[in-house]
Amino acid sequence: MPTFLTFTKTYLAPVAVALILWFILWLARKILVSRLSVLAERTENQLDDLLVAVLEKTRGFALLATGLYVGSRWLPLSPKADSIVQRVYIVLLLLQGALWASAAITFLFTRPAGDGTERSAANKASMKALAFTARIVVWSVFLLLCLDNLGVNITSLVAGLGVGGIAVALAVQNVLGDLFASLSIVLDKPFEIGDFIVVGEEKGTVEHVGLKTTRISSLTGEQIVISNSDLLKSRIHNFKRMTERRILFTLGVTYQTPHAKLEPITRMLREIIEAQPCTRFDRAHLKGFGDSALLYEVVYFMTEADYQLYMNTQQTINLEIFKAFEQEGIEFAYPTQTLFVTQNPAP
Repeated sequence: MPTFLTFTKTYLAPVAVALILWFILWLARKILVSRLSVLAERTENQLDDLLVAVLEKTRGFALLATGLYVGSRWLPLSPKADSIVQRVYIVLLLLQGALWASAAITFLFTRPAGDGTERSAANKASMKALAFTARIVVWSVFLLLCLDNLGVNITSLVAGLGVGGIAVALAVQNVLGDLFASLSIVLDKPFEIGDFIVVGEEKGTVEHVGLKTTRISSLTGEQIVISNSDLLKSRIHNFKRMTERRILFTLGVTYQTPHAKLEPITRMLREIIEAQPCTRFDRAHLKGFGDSALLYEVVYFMTEADYQLYMNTQQTINLEIFKAFEQEGIEFAYPTQTLFVTQNPAP
């Protein structure tokens, strides 16, 4: 009887503890994933979706290894056997951690865009390449930690990798600069495919955003290829995201225009602009006295950003101004010079 009790206490109790702990962890994982999945469907927050994606990668071997390791604490193991158990358990935990990190990387780099729209094909390719690079880093760190845990001296290996990494980075620093610039474009989104942008003296529609270059279709038809790093160093004007367009133009009337006709001009301009659809009048003033004209400055806003609509509206405004001035007998000014000739008396 004492032998049976001793056997039970020595071997069966640790096994029972291991199995019970494994079952508790398995059940907790299942309940937690189920609750978080329901919560993720109700909310727009991406954090709960990330937790679900990570927890779903929790493998059974990690739960079982945790139960067996805790149960082994009650076994009369030799120091060498205990050291082996600890090292194996740490390797399995590191493997599980690498799986969690890989799942988080996959979720962060391949999920749909934050506004609910699907990523473009070019952005997807960039994100997949960056996700692949990040996973290589994760599994490299996992391998180094495993070797260190198994007693392998990795100091020289890390030093060699560091020197090699510096040499490679110096050799491909331009490529790496464009790669990180591509990541910045994908994450920060200063522009997207289909946007009309102006970069320095270049202007056109974005056709493709790659890992190294961005391709723009210019107004004259040719394709402009700009490296991503050079692109982000420049000031980018994105006309696709324009919510409204501010228009300022000037016109001049002759100095011979009577005062009685000068004053109503601002009212006429206001009425003409407000009569056009998609416009918001701002101001019209007699700005100043030019060399050969009385200058009026007019400002209004287009509530639609479409350039074709703006040009059609401006054309209509110009024609209406010309018509109104013709009816009121107001003359447009044009560059003129007046010469005053004096005749000196004869000596």
